[in-house]
Amino acid sequence: MVQISRMAGIALVAVAVAAGPATQAQAEGLKLGALMPMTGGLQAYGGASLNGVKLAVDEMNAAGGVNGGKVALSVGDTQTSPQAGVDAAKRLVSVEKVQAVIGALSSGVTIPISSSVTSKSGVPQISSASTSPVITGLADNDFLFRTVPTDAVQGLALAQVAAEKNLKTVSIIYVNNDYGKGLAETFAKNFKGKVAASIAYEEKQASYRGELQKAAKGKPERLLLIAYPEDGISILKQSLEGGFFDKFVFTDGMKHEKLIEAIGAKFLNGTYATAPESKSAAQDDFRKMYEKKYGELPPRPFIDSAYDATILAGLAAVKAGKNDPKAIRDALRSVANPPGKQVGPGQFAEAVKAIKAGQDIDYVGASGPQNFDKNGDVAGTYGHWEVEGGKIVTKRVFEPK
Repeated sequence: MVQISRMAGIALVAVAVAAGPATQAQAEGLKLGALMPMTGGLQAYGGASLNGVKLAVDEMNAAGGVNGGKVALSVGDTQTSPQAGVDAAKRLVSVEKVQAVIGALSSGVTIPISSSVTSKSGVPQISSASTSPVITGLADNDFLFRTVPTDAVQGLALAQVAAEKNLKTVSIIYVNNDYGKGLAETFAKNFKGKVAASIAYEEKQASYRGELQKAAKGKPERLLLIAYPEDGISILKQSLEGGFFDKFVFTDGMKHEKLIEAIGAKFLNGTYATAPESKSAAQDDFRKMYEKKYGELPPRPFIDSAYDATILAGLAAVKAGKNDPKAIRDALRSVANPPGKQVGPGQFAEAVKAIKAGQDIDYVGASGPQNFDKNGDVAGTYGHWEVEGGKIVTKRVFEPK
């Protein structure tokens, strides 16, 4: 794990969300906290996911805010580290007094935050990227939700893609945390071929040649690498340099264009993978909104799900009629699940109007329907993506079966 000072771990950035001097109405608005990996192993996803959060905050404030005041946002850097994430969460909850938390991204960070901070403090936490199956059964007092499906489903999706590609033998190298372990296990359970080896790795090592050597025994066809971009690039380079593997399979944690830039298209073309992805009118609307504000939407996961998590926190506060954490928690399913008037990205003002008129609403997210079950989980669809012509290309979006 990344070792950075404790002070850096709890550093927070207050994000301005309204022009002009503060007013009493603004001071009484909804206070949201975002726990994002601005440094560390998932840094490559932190900034883009935060843009998704900010896009939602801007939309809510353009519609007049929530419950009579502007939405305020504070950001904590988790450093992709459990302790730094917990420290940042404590600061958001105890000092900033946020009424809902968006994040974290990594399951290995989200779980300790929920267990030691948000569930104990009674503050709803909505993760936009944490996919570990462990989260489903976590004792969180119903304060932990997520806007992405569990890796119990992604493991099945990836196994289906592997079968379609006629993959017979594979070795797995996975990051040694809840995300990596859970996904490696669910893939192996559903894979119809042979898993020659399944090996955990520790982050930030100088060399991964030992793991690669073990994985390459028996000469399996491909290496399934379940990793984050920083270590993933090192492992790929060492694999190619050492002649261990030259054909790969990835998951959502490696869906980033910087991999292609670092490794080279000729080495990654033909790599296939899965990641949570939606194909819908709601996704199209979100893309237009994002590109209008930030330019081209990067081919990375979790930006749309970060937007959805933030909008849902706002809608739940409106439904509750007050910015009380427990009341927000209690209203989340009523604004996310059917029945009700369907609303989606860009329709926050319309949704508020419907709620105030006494109507039920059903938020259909940019990342897919956000129907929370009793565990705070959602079902979802997956994109089968490949590196093709030096670019990340979605081949299809499907529901695993």
